[in-house]
Amino acid sequence: MSAAGNTAGNADGNTAGNAAVITSTGPVHRSWLFVPGNRPERFERALASGAHAVIIDLEDAVPAEGKVAARENLRNWLGTKADVYIRINAADTAWFDEDLALCGLPGVAGIVLPKADQVQDLARLAAAGARQILPLVESAAGMWQAEQLARQPRVARLVFGTIDFNLDMGIDGEDDELLYFRSHLVLVSRVAGIVAPIDGVSTAIDDQQAISHDTLRGRRLGFGGKLCIHPKQVPLVNVGYAPTAAQVAWARKVVQAAEQSGGAAVAVDGRMVDRPVILKAQETLREFGQDHN
Repeated sequence: MSAAGNTAGNADGNTAGNAAVITSTGPVHRSWLFVPGNRPERFERALASGAHAVIIDLEDAVPAEGKVAARENLRNWLGTKADVYIRINAADTAWFDEDLALCGLPGVAGIVLPKADQVQDLARLAAAGARQILPLVESAAGMWQAEQLARQPRVARLVFGTIDFNLDMGIDGEDDELLYFRSHLVLVSRVAGIVAPIDGVSTAIDDQQAISHDTLRGRRLGFGGKLCIHPKQVPLVNVGYAPTAAQVAWARKVVQAAEQSGGAAVAVDGRMVDRPVILKAQETLREFGQDHN
């Protein structure tokens, strides 16, 4: 399991000039598994789950009376096995300032900021040493500011907090009801030049059909990964976001044709292939190699 965070190709600053083709400098994490910060006995199991990234949750999973102990559990454990991400408490809570001290510690790949809607809060994370910042968009204000959040230094990817977003907006449903908002996060991520966003959780744990449906819906809309709340969800998310055999075959054909053309215009299966298509094919093969190393 590679929980190390090298997700973004432009961790020190984002500009719209990168929007033509988005590529990453490291593995693109598809499955992001939450583990409660007040359950340290589960940390190792989360790392062994097959999840591409593990998020130690200090926010929703931890009651108010357990916040301090959870933070100390994490601090004592960090750096023992692999890098992890941390979902800290929101900027308007009493625990935010203390959570900032975790940002630059060894073993912290990045910070997931809940209720993200202010660029100055992201600046505080960067100043505290966060290697990567993942704004969790889960309010109307956050969605409205999503493009500005995506353009901030060290922002690796946006994350869609669907449950809280529905509550804030008064929306009932997660398919057509959230289509516009999912597409909006995909759009602003591409314009800002960052990796495709991470979709929200599926509340189903044992219903494989529902999890696969949610995963494939996100992938069709342009998401690049999905939050998980249980290890049982991880394999389905990994498979759902992995390149298919047909996509790999197409990518190989495109890359081979481009190499043989020596830079000249080339057609594959009757269609012209330009630089963005070639780069997309190369990215697909990198993702395939990630699964078969």
